[in-house]
Amino acid sequence: MASLRASLLLAAALCALAASGAAASRDLRPLRAVFVVRGRVWCDTCRAGFETPASTYIAGAKVRVDCRSKTSGVKTCSFEGHTDRTGTYNILVADEHEHELCESVLVSSPDMRCDTTVPGRERAPVFLTSKNGVASNVRMANALGFQKDVALPRCAQILKMYEDEDDRV
Repeated sequence: MASLRASLLLAAALCALAASGAAASRDLRPLRAVFVVRGRVWCDTCRAGFETPASTYIAGAKVRVDCRSKTSGVKTCSFEGHTDRTGTYNILVADEHEHELCESVLVSSPDMRCDTTVPGRERAPVFLTSKNGVASNVRMANALGFQKDVALPRCAQILKMYEDEDDRV
């Protein structure tokens, strides 16, 4: 009876070991990484070059994630998306891009009153590799901005607030 129990225990252990070996061999295939590049698109209503309390966020703005070779500078891939009602975009990007320079880039604004890019805020770098210690697959990009042709009337007061802050420092 004891030898039968030992044989059954040994057989169960061998089956479990074989099953885990089969699962492990399936896990050896390289997984295809998928990243989500997330950011926001805003309208610089004060033409300040940065977000202020008067800034608004643009729904329906078109954004692209471009990746280029670090060595040759040749574009290797591009992924597009649009902002939601909060001005936030989430663009799915496939594969690792460890050896590429990737960035979020403004493409267009649906708001004809706010469709000129803010100099220096039309693109933002993103690092699309799982080999950098970041556990999440979401990669945050700095906010991208368009600006109005003419600042809102209340912006003088808002910008004065920033001057007062600088005087206190």
